[in-house]
Amino acid sequence: AAAARADGAGHATVACATIRAGMWPHLVFLLFVALGVYAQNVTGFALALILLGLIGATDLMPLTDAANAVTVMVLATACAFLYRRWPLRLERSLWPAVGASVVGAIAGTLLLMWLADAAYEVLRLLLGLCIVACALVLWRAAEPWDAMSPPRSFALAGGISGVLSGMFGAPGPPMVYLMYRQPLDPARIQASLILFFGIGGLLRLAIVVPAGQFSLRAVALSAEALPVVFLVTALAAGRPPPMPPKVLKAIVCVLLLASGAEMIGAAVAAIG
Repeated sequence: AAAARADGAGHATVACATIRAGMWPHLVFLLFVALGVYAQNVTGFALALILLGLIGATDLMPLTDAANAVTVMVLATACAFLYRRWPLRLERSLWPAVGASVVGAIAGTLLLMWLADAAYEVLRLLLGLCIVACALVLWRAAEPWDAMSPPRSFALAGGISGVLSGMFGAPGPPMVYLMYRQPLDPARIQASLILFFGIGGLLRLAIVVPAGQFSLRAVALSAEALPVVFLVTALAAGRPPPMPPKVLKAIVCVLLLASGAEMIGAAVAAIG
């Protein structure tokens, strides 16, 4: 009887240790979500880049599942914003970007499907390079231009954003950089960008879900993350940033550079 009790206690200890080990990736993921959402609220960008950068650097979970969960988060935050600010209208100059982003999103999603199956480390390498490049672009302080950019500039930025959205669910940097160079009121820029990102997130889901590329793991990650997204957004909305925006922006960009560089190094080592 004593041996049986000891054996049962041993099994219980192993089971508890297994549960704790299984919980850690989820807790770390939620910590990454909270960090990315807070950075998004105080700087206006970087949710997808920070979250995917940290996940890619730690190899916490498959990037395809993380990218799908990020898409749901982006779409949820866009819906919440639009609900508070409705009715909104898309800035007329953004229509070429929306059209080009459709083509880019389809191309990016197809590329993601191929790389996820054939060359996962190449996918990590590309994400690392994109994060480093985007961090450098976003870090650069720039004054608005005197006149609006031509439609071809919006189409180019929209196409690149579409590819990034299709591959990683991170369409932000090209359009953020271009929009903040326009001679527009910041509130109109913010509303137009959030509406643009919401359209992109909806388009990406319309592609990946029918194609069977939205796994149950991605559904679970989305369900875990959404309460954290809304909670951190609510807490950050009523409080001023703890430091000047330029300092916060620099910290976010340094974090992006570090995670991107780590991902590049790990991918190159694995490929080599």
